[in-house]
Amino acid sequence: MFLSRIHLDLRCKEARRDLINPYQFHSTLCRAFSHPDVKCPEGEFLWRLEPETDADGNARILVQSRNLPEWGGITVKNWLAYADAPINLRQRLKLDELKPGQRFRYRLRANPCVSQKTDGSKRGKRQGLFKTVDQEKWLERKGTQHGFSLPKLLSFDLSDDSEERIDVRISQEQMLFDKQHMNNSISIFSVLYDGVLSVGDPDKFRQTLNSGIGHGKVMGLGLLSVVPVA
Repeated sequence: MFLSRIHLDLRCKEARRDLINPYQFHSTLCRAFSHPDVKCPEGEFLWRLEPETDADGNARILVQSRNLPEWGGITVKNWLAYADAPINLRQRLKLDELKPGQRFRYRLRANPCVSQKTDGSKRGKRQGLFKTVDQEKWLERKGTQHGFSLPKLLSFDLSDDSEERIDVRISQEQMLFDKQHMNNSISIFSVLYDGVLSVGDPDKFRQTLNSGIGHGKVMGLGLLSVVPVA
């Protein structure tokens, strides 16, 4: 499992096009992991557009992949400003030695949502969660499912009906649009989570790092990036 950080030159019109169309961006990234006439393997990589830029104003993107990327496969001139050397996450994070209680700083851009069934439907329609407290509860549930826990926010409210909340910073709420279908555009609500987590189940946590969290992975969601807390 490898983590790469790439930087896009915003003077390139194709780069600007990709940044406003996440589905197209994913399609462009696929060229670094498969030949043009071969379908990109499902789940080969996760990616996320970062809120920070580099010193020259280039857009910064994290790409986590099962195999090393070949950036030369993206043949669009000046699309890529430069790429940092990839990091072997299994070695850097010592994933084979994970233990319960280990703490990591994390970042996750995700689609907090719930499924609600309508009359007669077999599958529920996903609806985004727009209230902060609901977004927090969604992440807490995901942590339970995926092998980690989140610290509680210190509160001075001693009333019996006070509700414990997790300590997390939520920012950059936005709608992402999949414009691949001209007459049926798909919109996905996303938020950026930052905080500290503790490993509960090392096996589940390793799998979560590999496969991501939630829906919309093609559109740049679900990548859980972590760094150890000293």
